[in-house]
Amino acid sequence: MANIVVLGGGFGGATAAEALAKKLGTNHKITLVSRNQRFVFYPSLVRFAFGQCEASEIQFDLPEAMLDRRVRFVEGEVARVDTAARKLTFARGDFVGDMPFDYLIIALGRRLRTELITGFYEHAHHLLGVRDARKFGEAVRAFHKGRALIGHCPGAKLPVPIFETAFALAKHLTELGERSNCSITVVSHETLDQMFEVTSISDALRPLLASANIELISDFAIDSINSNSLVSTDGRTLEYDLNMIVPPFGGPGALVGTDIIDHDGYVRVDKTMRVDGHEGIYAAGDCVNFGGPKMAHMAVRQAEVAANNVAAALQGKSPVAEYEHDLMLVIDAGDSNSTFVHKDLWRDTPANIQHSRFWGWAKRKQGQYWKARHN
Repeated sequence: MANIVVLGGGFGGATAAEALAKKLGTNHKITLVSRNQRFVFYPSLVRFAFGQCEASEIQFDLPEAMLDRRVRFVEGEVARVDTAARKLTFARGDFVGDMPFDYLIIALGRRLRTELITGFYEHAHHLLGVRDARKFGEAVRAFHKGRALIGHCPGAKLPVPIFETAFALAKHLTELGERSNCSITVVSHETLDQMFEVTSISDALRPLLASANIELISDFAIDSINSNSLVSTDGRTLEYDLNMIVPPFGGPGALVGTDIIDHDGYVRVDKTMRVDGHEGIYAAGDCVNFGGPKMAHMAVRQAEVAANNVAAALQGKSPVAEYEHDLMLVIDAGDSNSTFVHKDLWRDTPANIQHSRFWGWAKRKQGQYWKARHN
């Protein structure tokens, strides 16, 4: 009986544990380790911040979901990953000490490198957790006049909530009859095409931004945040009355000092999701070193590939699955202008971009599906 450990309780970890349980049954020991007992459907946090859903609608209990699938759940935070000795060290949580493994799937997500932006902790709102989204929602409801800055920092790899927040704020203010009192500006150091790594997405988004009277600044690299202004690396400032900022990302802190990460801390993997140079160790989700935005559907697909290949290895077979790095995203503008984008990031082919009310509806239904699937 092999001892298989999955690190991380997000999209990648939950999917990998579920797929392994389905393929392997009770023939092997599967353990899911997460620092949180609650799974959060992050794509719905913008809707939550604007009061369009409740926290209970975008979360479910991981221990209960894993118990139903005969997966051992451990609440804990890994302090060290020793790939040579094939063991994990935990300093706190349900389990303290060393946990050996035969196979490992790392799905620890990304680390918020807020320390790179002076004043971020003190002055910035963001949407990367339920508590933070609730706090931003409170700030939105207190905002009736002035300038809102929605910022994408250098090193951030999550452009979708930037634009969904801007569109949702515009709609919210319009419904209150206060849109004329407020300006909304999206701030980045990159063009639209660079943010998404999709040539021509600017042709689709610029008209939508214009119709919602949302300004776009594409040459402002956020360096620090004051109580009422953003400061760029070249010293320029933009004053605000409300902000929402996506900070820089990096690889998980538990992997610092290991030989499996690149210079930004992301895990180096091949198309089978196997960690370079390490048999039986795989990675999936935001922690891997593939280029482009970090998206939930990518984590799910990567986790499925990793689980398939672990199952193949246990049967004495070579890897049977390979990951294709497709970008699929929906920017929910809250009306018929919602935008769907599909692009193969590893091939020089045109992106498929569509506008329809259906895509916003489909994204909302996906959140409901995830909760129903795991309850």
